[in-house]
Amino acid sequence: MGFPTKIQLIKRAKSEQWYINFPSAIAQAMEFERGEVVEWLIEDKHKMVLKRDESVSGSEKKKPQTDP
Repeated sequence: MGFPTKIQLIKRAKSEQWYINFPSAIAQAMEFERGEVVEWLIEDKHKMVLKRDESVSGSEKKKPQTDP
């Protein structure tokens, strides 16, 4: 299943910023967390791969709960 997404460009006097937003369904399925760092890899002009750090699993990213 795909999720079409528009690329946004904001032009300023001295710079440009490009944005690609993830649909909520994709972010939730991937279990992204706020502030998580990922890396874009370019395979060719038609394919980019989003890579997350393999050394950090979902269970390690979450803070452990302590009993009162």
